Amino acid sequence: MSRRAFLKSFTALVGGFALPAIAHAKSSLSTSKTLQRSHVAGFQYHQGEALWPQLAVGLPLQLVREPDNRHDDRAVRVAWQGRKLGYIPRLDNAALSQLMDRGERLDAEIAWLNESRNPPERVGVEVRWLV
Repeated sequence: MSRRAFLKSFTALVGGFALPAIAHAKSSLSTSKTLQRSHVAGFQYHQGEALWPQLAVGLPLQLVREPDNRHDDRAVRVAWQGRKLGYIPRLDNAALSQLMDRGERLDAEIAWLNESRNPPERVGVEVRWLV
C-alpha cells in the first residue's frame, strides 16, 4: 500500500467517525425562535416598581402559566427571580398559553426598560420558543 493510499484510507476512516459525532453535537444544541416582544401588563400593581433599580435589559425572566386566574384563563405571569413583575398582555397570551399547556419550552428576557410615567411602557419582554 502506498503512502498516498494509506493516508486516503486513514482520512476516510477518521472522517467516518468524526462526522456523526459532529452531526449529533449540532442536533443536540437547541435553537430559539422569537415569538413576540410585548410590554409587561400590570407592572405597577405588583413588585415591579420595588424591583426597578435591579432590572436590566437581557436579564432572564420566568414565565408561569396561571390557568386558574379568575381574570384570564390564558394568563401567563412574568417573574424575575421568583418575584411577580406582571403578566403577558391578555391580547398577546393566547399562543404562549397554548404552547405552555403543551409542555413546549419557552425562554424570556427583559427586552427594554423605559423611564416612562406610563407603566405599560416601562418594561418589555421578549419571548422565545426553544426548538
